[in-house]
Amino acid sequence: MKKVVFGIIILLILLVGCEQSYEETKRITRAQRLKLAREDSAALKVAVLPTLDCLPLYLAKDHQMFDTAVDIRLKHFTAQMDVDTALMNNRVELGITDLVRAERMIKQETPIEYLTATNAYWQIVTNRVARITDLKHLDDKMLAMTRYSVTDLIGDMVVDSAKLKPERVFRLQINDVHVRLKMLENNEMDALVMTEPQAAQARWLKHKVIFDTRQQDMQMGAIVIRSKGMDDKNRKRQMEVFVKGYNEACDSINHYGVAYYKDLVMKYCKVKREAVDTIPKSLKFNHISKPREKDIERVQQWLSKK
Repeated sequence: MKKVVFGIIILLILLVGCEQSYEETKRITRAQRLKLAREDSAALKVAVLPTLDCLPLYLAKDHQMFDTAVDIRLKHFTAQMDVDTALMNNRVELGITDLVRAERMIKQETPIEYLTATNAYWQIVTNRVARITDLKHLDDKMLAMTRYSVTDLIGDMVVDSAKLKPERVFRLQINDVHVRLKMLENNEMDALVMTEPQAAQARWLKHKVIFDTRQQDMQMGAIVIRSKGMDDKNRKRQMEVFVKGYNEACDSINHYGVAYYKDLVMKYCKVKREAVDTIPKSLKFNHISKPREKDIERVQQWLSKK
C-alpha cells in the first residue's frame, strides 16, 4: 500500500513539473512570436513575384548588395492580386506591380506612389496544338489573364485591333503565374498573356508568340511604395540602402547578362535552365526611375472606360 501511495505522489510531482514546463514553453514561444513580429514590422518589406522584373531584387538580396546592417525582406507571392492585398493591408512597404493595377489602387485611394518603372514586358503565347497564328484566330478561344491588370488591357487591345467581338474571346481569370504556365503545358488553355520568364519557358516548349508589348511601345512594369509611414529616419535609411542595392544589381545584370544569373531565375521563378537561355541577351535593367507619363495616361484612359 505504501508503495502505491509513494508512486502516486511521484506521479503528481512529475505532472506538476510537466505542466510548469508546458506553461513556460508557451510563454517563451509567445515572447519569440512577439519579438519576430516587432522585427518584421521594423523591416523594409518588399512584395515580389516569380517574374524576371524581380531579378534585381533577388540578386541584391542573395548576394548581399543590400547593406546587411539594414533589414530588407522579400515577401514572396505568386499572384499580383495578393501583392495588392499586402500593400492595401500595410503588410509590405513596397510591391512589384504593373501600371494598371497601380493606377486602380490609387483610384481606390490606396496610399501608394511610384518608386520606379521596370523592364517587364508581356506576350500573348498561344498553345501550339490550337494552331493560332494570328490575333484574329482568338475568335471563340480561351485567353488566360487577370482582370484590372495590364493583361486585361492587352486583351482589349487585341480584340479591338483584330476587330473581334468581345464576347467571342473567352477571357478567363487565372491569377497565379505558375498555374497559368502549367495550364499551357497541360494543353488546358488556348492562349495566355505572360511575362518573363514564364513566356520564355513557353517559347522553349515551341508555343507561338502572336503579340508583344515591346512592339507597341508599352512600358507597364512598376514598383510602388507606400506613401504613409515612410518619412521617419529609419525608413529613409532603409530606402537609401534599397535604392543603392537595386541599382547595383541592375548594373551587375547588365554587365554579365541574365544568363549569368540563370540559377537565380530558376530558383525563384521555377523555370527550366534551357528556357532562361531564350531570354533576349539585349534585355537591360534600368536604375530607379519613374514610369513614363504617356504610359500612365494610356492606362488612365483605359480605366476610365471600364
